[in-house]
Amino acid sequence: MRITDLLSATEVTLDLGATNKVAVLQALSAEGARRLGRPEGEILEALQARERLGSTALGRGVALPHARLEGEVSPIMLFARLRRPVDFEARDEEPVDLVILVLWPEASPEGFLPTLSETCRALREPHVLRRLRAAQAPEEVVALLARPSPDSAP
Repeated sequence: MRITDLLSATEVTLDLGATNKVAVLQALSAEGARRLGRPEGEILEALQARERLGSTALGRGVALPHARLEGEVSPIMLFARLRRPVDFEARDEEPVDLVILVLWPEASPEGFLPTLSETCRALREPHVLRRLRAAQAPEEVVALLARPSPDSAP
């Protein structure tokens, strides 16, 4: 599954006002719950359980919180650019201002790891990160993340 199969302009927030890691996860859980018709607490607990294993901050100001959910759910992806960077316990100790949430059905694991991998590849180029931080419209974010990296396989 490609990023563009999961992310459109309606899944992009360019000015999330969350002021810490918990608030970021709560805001994204609320939006994920609304889209999936699931309890917000269930999604938040799944994300927090994953964070307890180790921070999902990738470094360079980016985090990729993700969780697999029980039951019938569709995979979803949400992008949020934070108004102000927050501590996400990144290994490089850089605060996070770009967050991509991935929620996936536990019963259908195929595609989960390739989607995370494709997302990481899209975020590894410094010029892409600069452009994501400067994007004026959600459509710009989607276009930037949808571009395959030069060394990705067809």
